[in-house]
Amino acid sequence: MAFPPRPPRGAFNPRFKKEQQQEHRTNYMIKVPEVRLVGENLEPGIYPTPEAMKIAQGQGLDLVEISPGANPPVCKIIDYNKFLYDEKKKKKEMKAKAKTSEVKEIRFTPNTDDHDFEFKVKHAEKFLLDGDKVKAHVQFKGRAIMFKERGELLLLKFADRLKDVGALEGLPKMEGKRMLVMFAPKAQQKQKKGSELGKLVEKKTEEKPEEKPEA
Repeated sequence: MAFPPRPPRGAFNPRFKKEQQQEHRTNYMIKVPEVRLVGENLEPGIYPTPEAMKIAQGQGLDLVEISPGANPPVCKIIDYNKFLYDEKKKKKEMKAKAKTSEVKEIRFTPNTDDHDFEFKVKHAEKFLLDGDKVKAHVQFKGRAIMFKERGELLLLKFADRLKDVGALEGLPKMEGKRMLVMFAPKAQQKQKKGSELGKLVEKKTEEKPEEKPEA
């Protein structure tokens, strides 16, 4: 014996899914008897919900519930589509600012030539503009360790070239057989004045030894 067909559970309501997905209750989705209105072009206070709806309709805007947990719920009269667009834009900007920065390394030797130097300057500029930090170091091998001044001068020149996009976090320092400096994107740290770097580079240039170290 065949069982009779099960009765339908109810007609499909296309608005139901939309209302469930919507982040805020708006207009006819607000079922409470009264709301607290805040915002521009109105007298803030507690209004019966139908009256708040009329005010919103009169302005060609939406009644949007922004604090459902309050008693009564707090509502604002705004253009909901524009509100969602602005919120999405803010979240996107915050996500971009929250990008996890990496530390990119740039390696030099005391005898790095001009062509290689310019090539590495361009790479460092790109890293800094992308929001990453840059660690630059000069590697000394053998007797080259005797010419630390050359490495210091090279790193200071490097800093001078990057002054428009990056901030030097400290003067060159030795770590083992390496001399290094760290740069932060300009937006993260106050930029060193170019004039100060220029004077330091000029001073070190005058002290530059004539003897060429071994590579």
